[in-house]
Amino acid sequence: MGSFQGVITTGIYCLPPCPGRPRSENVVTFTSAAGAEAAGFRACHRCRPYRSDRRIAHGSELVCRAVDLIADGALDDGNEAELAARLAVSERQLRRMFHEQVGATPDQLARSRRAHFARRLLDDTDLSVTDIAFAAGFGSLRQFNRVMVTTFRTTPVELRKRRRRADRLIADGGLALRVPLIEGTDIGQRLAQLARGAIGGIESATATHYRRTVTLDGDPGVIEISTATTDAARLVVHLPRIEGLIHLVGQVQRLLAGDPWDPFEAAVRGLMADRPDVLHDLVTTYGTPVAGLGQFGLAHLFPTQTASAAADLSDIGFDAVGAQAIR
Repeated sequence: MGSFQGVITTGIYCLPPCPGRPRSENVVTFTSAAGAEAAGFRACHRCRPYRSDRRIAHGSELVCRAVDLIADGALDDGNEAELAARLAVSERQLRRMFHEQVGATPDQLARSRRAHFARRLLDDTDLSVTDIAFAAGFGSLRQFNRVMVTTFRTTPVELRKRRRRADRLIADGGLALRVPLIEGTDIGQRLAQLARGAIGGIESATATHYRRTVTLDGDPGVIEISTATTDAARLVVHLPRIEGLIHLVGQVQRLLAGDPWDPFEAAVRGLMADRPDVLHDLVTTYGTPVAGLGQFGLAHLFPTQTASAAADLSDIGFDAVGAQAIR
């Protein structure tokens, strides 16, 4: 059974439990918000399904992989044929599987995802409509306006007027927003876990608050994560630019769900699990220094793969075997 419910008589779709209780004979179910939207339904203004992150629950492994690639931006500059090629299937087969399991095409899923992220930014922030368009991954303001009207039946300006007083988040510096948690995420447990493994210089953490240095399109910055509600985290980003912010937020969702921030970084951490002092030296010696982060207790980016491979790691205590494993 699908997670989302479309109400035939009103043309809206909801994410139960919703205060509205339509008759069962007037309800059709969908496995995704994109599927409901593709069928002509718009998001409910009461339960606001765009503020959750309900994933495809029963999709095949291939469809789940495709959804993850879309979340990483595979369709920002590419197309469905290129996505299918990455998955070693035909474009026709990929679209058929999406139709059966998602109720929408890969392109429709990508557009829905961008639209929902933009809607949350309209609620949570005071960013301009133009800034939100590019933060959500849209290629132009015209495309953004068209997709938002198609998805929500009204313009971004009108949607901003509808936000509730409690929606607007304010940060003392930086941009604050809510991040819906992937189902099954225990944010308290995960923040405590991140605190136990924090590397000085790139991370600063307590059991309820986590900070780290990041890059977005090559620019360094800082993210701060803390608990907001049981189904959302509060994220504050400090970045010089926010184009493509949607992908950084997706990375934060996966981090809180248990994934590593970066596969290379995770591999190095695993190799040096019993030598935290050497791991710290690796960061401070070969990580890129970032000025102006003293207020956060941070100073570096994690060393890149290129810098680590070229470094003479013996000067920070790596033996030949350890250095070769890093390379």
